[in-house]
Amino acid sequence: MTSSATNHARVPDEVDKITAAWQRERPDVDVSPMQVLSRVLRVARQLDRARREAFAAHEIDTWEFDVLSALRRSGEPYSLSAGQLGTATSVTSGTMTNRIDRLAERGFVRREPDPTDRRGVQVVLTDSGRAAVDGSLVDLMERERALLDHLTRREQQDLANLLRRLPD
Repeated sequence: MTSSATNHARVPDEVDKITAAWQRERPDVDVSPMQVLSRVLRVARQLDRARREAFAAHEIDTWEFDVLSALRRSGEPYSLSAGQLGTATSVTSGTMTNRIDRLAERGFVRREPDPTDRRGVQVVLTDSGRAAVDGSLVDLMERERALLDHLTRREQQDLANLLRRLPD
């Protein structure tokens, strides 16, 4: 652990002030969950801002990144069904159809017949879609890394392991 990380951990933050005030005003209520979850919420807000900025720099929206990255992560030939994309991005089939339409209009994806199902359609990532998602990913990772710079690699891994134990 770096000395700045050690010193930083000892400095009370806004969450410490909030929980202390609640403990003073409501000593009958255990506010200890705020110590963790209020900080998670604050980091989530910073992450949301970083994501929006990274994607805006590449002229895509968050939902576009989500769909394009699901295709990109699927590997060659970067093709999934609308149902698979809906599952990967946790949206309904109607929402996914609309999103695919919009991405196709932008030239980021195209629809092709499913070679294994005559009635099915596959959504395929185009070269411009791949360029958009790849560029956005690099920018996003730089911004996310900056959010974690206050922690050592070991602390980051410990935090990831602890958060993995929380419910989705």
